[in-house]
Amino acid sequence: MDTQILPATAERFDDVETMLGPKRGPDAIACWCLTYRLGGRASSRLDAVDRRDAVYDLCSQSPSPGILAYLEDEVVGWSSVAPRSQVAELADPKKYPRVDDVEPWSIFCLRTRGGKRRQGIGQQILRGAIDFSWANGAEVIEGYPLDTTEKLAPIFTYPGLRSMFEKEGFTKVADTDSEVGGARRVVMRLESA
Repeated sequence: MDTQILPATAERFDDVETMLGPKRGPDAIACWCLTYRLGGRASSRLDAVDRRDAVYDLCSQSPSPGILAYLEDEVVGWSSVAPRSQVAELADPKKYPRVDDVEPWSIFCLRTRGGKRRQGIGQQILRGAIDFSWANGAEVIEGYPLDTTEKLAPIFTYPGLRSMFEKEGFTKVADTDSEVGGARRVVMRLESA
């Protein structure tokens, strides 16, 4: 089952909202992938409307803030992808060690739509995020997946799993001081060929 991967542009914002927006109504607070991009403090100051507007603004820029995955005409996945320097939560080198002075592109969120999981779509989203990074000039790509084989609730698996990244040729280069759902995250890298 192959997915089509497209940039998350303003023209596709309805699909971005399907993947990232609140499920309990427009006034509910959802992450919108801003917690990492803007930092926890900055994003917590935004109400529901401000969050939506901030992501719309990001989708109006080039390159877009990530990619969308489609199965036939239905949006089924999302990945946040950006240069590391544009992701506030990755700025702390003690929490997320820097390996060298090269500016990596970072894949920091992978989401598969509920009801579509366990069909290989997540791996295709990761592959699409890698292709998007190379197409936008990445010299190296980083991910910060969970280093676990334990089954976790889907809400905790947004960083991806180490095994997913290894399938795409990434290698572990550092440990982090970050945990999600009780699982430690690692820094993994993919160098350009």
